[in-house]
Amino acid sequence: METTPALAGLDCVDCEATHDPATTPGRCPDCGGILVPDYDFDAVDVSRDALADARFDGIGRYGDLLPLQAETLPNAGEGATPLTPCPEFADELGVGAVYVKDEGANPTGTTADRGAALAVGSARELGADAVALPTTGDAGQSVAAYATRAGLESEAFVPTRSTFVAKAMTNVHGGEMSVVGGRYPDAIEAFESAMIERTGEDETDDATTWHSLAPFDQPYRHEGAKTLLLEVFEQLDWETPEAVVHPTGHGLGVVGSHLAAEQASALGLVEETPALHVAQPEACAPVVAADDRGADETDLWDQPDTLVGALEVPDPSGGALALDAVRETGGWAVGASDDDALEAAVALAGEGVEMSATGGVGAAAAQRLAAEGHFEPDDTVVLVNPVAGNKENDVLRSHLMRKGV
Repeated sequence: METTPALAGLDCVDCEATHDPATTPGRCPDCGGILVPDYDFDAVDVSRDALADARFDGIGRYGDLLPLQAETLPNAGEGATPLTPCPEFADELGVGAVYVKDEGANPTGTTADRGAALAVGSARELGADAVALPTTGDAGQSVAAYATRAGLESEAFVPTRSTFVAKAMTNVHGGEMSVVGGRYPDAIEAFESAMIERTGEDETDDATTWHSLAPFDQPYRHEGAKTLLLEVFEQLDWETPEAVVHPTGHGLGVVGSHLAAEQASALGLVEETPALHVAQPEACAPVVAADDRGADETDLWDQPDTLVGALEVPDPSGGALALDAVRETGGWAVGASDDDALEAAVALAGEGVEMSATGGVGAAAAQRLAAEGHFEPDDTVVLVNPVAGNKENDVLRSHLMRKGV
């Protein structure tokens, strides 16, 4: 496995054991905990000047701050997404500036591409022939695209309510797909059952063993996600925004940004770190509920029912780490109604940003944060738009039709 020289190992967030990346394909073999890459910062050759002269575009530009050599990634041009100013929305919030980090500009129209590039690349380096994951939809399309580039097979387990475009493009990219009746937890159950069957296959069977790319099952999807905030720092000329608002399902995005903030601060790339805010639909908000009651872990959310299917994750794998990200940075976990989220997405579309319903949850949460006095008049606020608006156009259009538009 061609790791970067600065990668010291994979650390377990629970038992604190350190493991060799070349022999650890998944979670901590000692306790089953989530792993995060650990870097020897003295060996990291990343600076503001070096990044300005970087020969790689996208996430590969971060070189020593990635676990894999950039040349080994199945790069499709992920990253380097726009940071779009929205002055009208800033005026509404009463802050100095609002920017939308528009992840819809990634190759498959989703922020999942960042993690998929690293996770699929690591699977190939570890000798996998096929990858599999449960997904609300978009990550299945993303992994299918990157697996194709890497010469691997892929299988996505998606609920029937996943968007048509995500399901269609998963197949178009050459991925296999199991559409599971019910909601996302049913897709997870089907995936876990299939993984057990695959793992237990007789060695003479022709079935290919799957390498799991489920959220937080390996350390590379959340590690890829950290490049979003590293880009924001660069795009703001290394001035730290006061707040970053992440629409949150499993927590990959906000956990990645927490890693980015800690690493950029340790390397002296930034002088301060932003408050990281979690935004979830009110009808499926396990991280918000846990934060409200002061818990260290999330509980299963009973009867999730939101129009924003990408965020309907009632039992987030990274819930505890998302809570850490919020609390250690001075952020908040905030819920937003579906109507408020869709209305906020439409408002930002009025400034020329193709905001998704998923991104609208973050925008509506920002409105609530502003109303509750959590922003200052000179603050810079970054809203993450995790997916292209045209991938969720049916939900947005239905909202307008209900208003008679």
